[in-house]
Amino acid sequence: MSEKWAFCVVVCGSGNGTRWVLKRCRLMGSSTRPKPNCLEFCVVWDFTLISKRNVKRDEIEDKVIWITGASRGIGEVLAKQLANLGAKLIISARNEAELERVQKQLTGKHAPHGVKILPLDLTSGEDFLEEAVRKAESFFPDTGVDYMFHNAAFERPKTSALEVSEDGLKATFDVNVFGTISLTRILAPYMLKRGKGHFVVMSSAAGKAPAPGQAMYSASKHALNGYFHTLRSELFQKGIKVTIVCPGPIETSTGSGTSTSENKGVSEKRVSSERCAELTIIAASHGLKEAWISNQPVLAVMYLVQYMPTIGFWLMDKVGGRRVEAAAQKGNTYSIGLLFGKKKSS
Repeated sequence: MSEKWAFCVVVCGSGNGTRWVLKRCRLMGSSTRPKPNCLEFCVVWDFTLISKRNVKRDEIEDKVIWITGASRGIGEVLAKQLANLGAKLIISARNEAELERVQKQLTGKHAPHGVKILPLDLTSGEDFLEEAVRKAESFFPDTGVDYMFHNAAFERPKTSALEVSEDGLKATFDVNVFGTISLTRILAPYMLKRGKGHFVVMSSAAGKAPAPGQAMYSASKHALNGYFHTLRSELFQKGIKVTIVCPGPIETSTGSGTSTSENKGVSEKRVSSERCAELTIIAASHGLKEAWISNQPVLAVMYLVQYMPTIGFWLMDKVGGRRVEAAAQKGNTYSIGLLFGKKKSS
């Protein structure tokens, strides 16, 4: 019998009161047995996503897929993997030179020469976005856009919620919320006319649970989740699908080859951008409504906040202040040691 591992929340009661313990435990077949007077909850993975295992290639091959934020990071990796699966790509970002670099690196049935470059700034206003949608639809007039991968995002360095500036708030919401929603509102009618279309939204674990030090970013991702879950509920019967992907910390490239953790100067356990992109495509091709992608302990926190909110919020209240301090000191903001008052530095 194969072994599985999980992070477990153990609630122990004794004559001295109740205590909470987060530990790593082995699962064999059924759940592990807790100690006397203990109630043990085990968190493993996003079972629905992992159970799908492989991409449904027929849902991707020859489909027109538009990706924003495609000049670097997860967007660039998504473009490479989707091109290899035979998709017809439209890649967008603000930097046209970087898009040309990405285009040259793509290989596949319709790449690189069939890949369309469409420079795009989500903060440029509805008139510009309407023109961008018209161009995207005209690239493949027989089919139009089948998938819209909303990957572009803006994130500022971690800081406390009270240090949020009005300019910072506007910059974050202009890209993460207003621009993304406006682009969706303009593109969706084209999809509705065809009776099909699929929005794949790169949200964040910060959109599912408190993210101390990332108040603006977390707020923008909560807004994104709320809008797109509602959009799907309204339009699902008309052929519109929505997949919301909520990654935790991801190892991404800046486009120059520098990684996120190298920029920070700390060692944080992150999912690779290649694995994140792979799981995102699996989730989209199977039509999943939501998918979580993360290493521990972030994934465990997401499960706790979702299914045992009292415990989840208690946990985040305990580590919140320490996480902001760790960010200020360029330390590891995802360390389990924050729960015990330890701030790992570089």
